[in-house]
Amino acid sequence: MLKRVTDWFETTERRLRRSFGDDISTPRGRRQAWWHFQLFDHAFLRVPWTNFDTVAKDVYRSNHPGPRRLARYREMGIRAVLNLRGNDGYSPWLFEAEACEALGLELHVAKIYARKAARRHEIVRLIDQMRAMPKPFVMHCKSGADRAGFAAVLYKAIIEGVPLAQARRHLAVRYIHFDWTDTGIVDHIIDLYELRNARAPISMEQWFRTEYDDRIATETFRLKRARKPWKALLPLPGTERGGEGAGDDI
Repeated sequence: MLKRVTDWFETTERRLRRSFGDDISTPRGRRQAWWHFQLFDHAFLRVPWTNFDTVAKDVYRSNHPGPRRLARYREMGIRAVLNLRGNDGYSPWLFEAEACEALGLELHVAKIYARKAARRHEIVRLIDQMRAMPKPFVMHCKSGADRAGFAAVLYKAIIEGVPLAQARRHLAVRYIHFDWTDTGIVDHIIDLYELRNARAPISMEQWFRTEYDDRIATETFRLKRARKPWKALLPLPGTERGGEGAGDDI
């Protein structure tokens, strides 16, 4: 009974959220999009709370910034923004794209996920995009906790060459990241790399480019959370299958 009620609520909320907020070209559409941004994307919570932090020299992370905060970032000298959420055509993206254009900030996208394993090509695109970003830049997801944390770990470990144990500090409770929830999938992906590297040394970037498999990450994470054996599912080095699984955005 409770599950039916929860499913109904989630379906209704999703339908309502997708029913407006995709137009800022008219006064009426802009007003509706503003309310959509505040209520459905929880933008009002991100006014006092930014989850802003330094990742590396001239590289920062935060939650989704509104237009006023983007203006402050521009005053700080930030030149570009890396959106980890993607362009869905709704209020968060519309207001961000508009503000970045008005402020002269470059807006780039490298979509990943908080509650499911990103595909190999999505993570590779993220690595390539972070390496190519003009600096100073800030990367963000919605809350600045999970996707931004995962991207920060990759930046520190792959691009800066920082020890992974140190880089992993960007996935922590201080950023409101909780690895015992569904968002622990991003920690699990890094765990999989560490297990693979312990068997036969391989760089993290090379592993993502040639061996990482989101389907294996998804299934082993499910088994781990169910407290069932999962390491036997991991392929031996050199026997990995392709890494492009399926899935919808979360």
